[in-house]
Amino acid sequence: MTADQLKDIISAGMACDHITLEGDGRHWYATIVSPEFEGKRPIQRHQRVYATLGARMQSDEVHALSMKTFTPAEWAQAQADD
Repeated sequence: MTADQLKDIISAGMACDHITLEGDGRHWYATIVSPEFEGKRPIQRHQRVYATLGARMQSDEVHALSMKTFTPAEWAQAQADD
């Protein structure tokens, strides 16, 4: 799977303001910004992203996905801090 394919799958499954992906085709590192993360704990945010991938996680098509998840406000603050 390519980064563009993975990005398209996540974007199709949830509203995203920003996604960056790095990886080797099976192991991925993502930064995801979504208004859907408002009021959710980190584990709930990750579960929401995993839900968009569905069977791809179980079939080993995506072996590992490490995430940093932000609301739009958190993202704006993180960018201001950099």
